[in-house]
Amino acid sequence: MGLIDDAKKTAGRARYTAAQGLRSAWYGGQYALARRRSAGFNRPGEPVFKPQNKPNLKALRKAYFDLFRQDRANIEAGLYPDPVRRELRLRDFPKAVGRAQRFLSDVSEVDRRRLDRNGVEVRDAEMADPERFPAYYRQNFHYQTDGWLSDDSADIYDHQVEALFTGAADAMRRLALAELVKQVRGTDQRKVQVLDLACGTGRFMSQVMSALPKLQLTGLDLSPPYADAARKNVRRWPHVEVAEGNAEALPFADQSFDHLISIYLFHELPPRVRPQVIAEAARVLKPGGTFIIADSLQFGDNEGVDGFLEYFPEGFHEPYYKGYLNWAFDPSMEAAGFTSERVQLAFLTKVRVWRKTEAP
Repeated sequence: MGLIDDAKKTAGRARYTAAQGLRSAWYGGQYALARRRSAGFNRPGEPVFKPQNKPNLKALRKAYFDLFRQDRANIEAGLYPDPVRRELRLRDFPKAVGRAQRFLSDVSEVDRRRLDRNGVEVRDAEMADPERFPAYYRQNFHYQTDGWLSDDSADIYDHQVEALFTGAADAMRRLALAELVKQVRGTDQRKVQVLDLACGTGRFMSQVMSALPKLQLTGLDLSPPYADAARKNVRRWPHVEVAEGNAEALPFADQSFDHLISIYLFHELPPRVRPQVIAEAARVLKPGGTFIIADSLQFGDNEGVDGFLEYFPEGFHEPYYKGYLNWAFDPSMEAAGFTSERVQLAFLTKVRVWRKTEAP
């Protein structure tokens, strides 16, 4: 049995490596093509941007490959299923090609906004209702067309993110999934309530349900088109719910959830809003529950890549990212009753596990 198990493990690793190599080439190639079609980070008539911290390409590559080694180790540890068979299906190829075409066709519009420094174009659209969406939200984040507020944006968003991170985005998210599985393992999933805060298109929710199919999962997002996309992504699990609402005024009762997760939320929030979201998370979380936050690295997490982080707000519309890079979570988290349990770096993502203090 030992030889058979070793052979299966070796075959699984080979299959994973080949599949991830294809993903990296597919998305990396599209990112390279998009870069060639755009004017780049520097605008005509302005000085060439030079980061204060020297980018270390060797450190970046190491972090990239370390991510996949950890992802494979988590799969072999049984924390979540191998995504290869689910993600690389021939019948999905035409859709992938269509999204690639739509992503690349939007590059010129993204580049136009970048050169014009116009990150609020969407505010002129009827969809950007100021009565429904706060001003900080009504922006063309990443200079993407329609911001978060259209079906077209929701359709290609995950593709854009994978292209930006050359096929590493799903693996970065899965490290947050590993932390959730560790919290839930050994319990009756049917009794565990989990909230995915700012769930976007529900891509992470589908990863969660593939690993924990009986979990009582709820997603929340402020964007109606993205919430609709999330509902489609989790339609295989009819007990999963997706609500629409604001993270700083959650539409849930006190102590409704056993665990909370947020993926890439906090770097998109103004500094004044972050503590509000944390306070609301504490309100709806049960004592002893965890808040798992996966977000961008910050300065000092991996000094070799600090220089690369400086490029994000220059090349993309990330209005709150510069401040986020030095923003300290601890004071707001501790004030809301959280204690830090664990930190893990995953390429350009940091996963932190916080636990809400038990009731006295």
